[in-house]
Amino acid sequence: MVPAYPATRYDPPLLVDLSSKAERERLSPSAIKAFFNIMETWRVRDEDARVLLGGVSNGQFYDMKKKPERMLDADTLTRISYLIGIFKALNILHSEKLADAWIKLANSNRIFGGGTPLAYMMKGGLPAMQTLRRLLDARRGGM
Repeated sequence: MVPAYPATRYDPPLLVDLSSKAERERLSPSAIKAFFNIMETWRVRDEDARVLLGGVSNGQFYDMKKKPERMLDADTLTRISYLIGIFKALNILHSEKLADAWIKLANSNRIFGGGTPLAYMMKGGLPAMQTLRRLLDARRGGM
């Protein structure tokens, strides 16, 4: 007899296939708009926002800002997805005012080494974004 998972009425969510051009075309415009809205809300400088996107060029960044109807690569979509999750978690955990400021406040959590979560993400890239997202999701879960 082969062990099996117990029956459940919940199906796991389907994974988005970011290798699919059609999926990236579908998701990119709204992801770009969300990214720029979050950067404005957090008052992140354009230079820092470019780093969060993976170091895009000045021209590409401002072109993206003017014309969000474009297709992003899987890495950039993943980065924006983490930032959206971080934004959402902060707004669940804190008041709007604190949620919007938190990313730029010095933090005593040893992950950040006394620096800001924004600096941590800029320095650590995608792995740092994932760590921060997991930290905030754990806090939302009461850990």
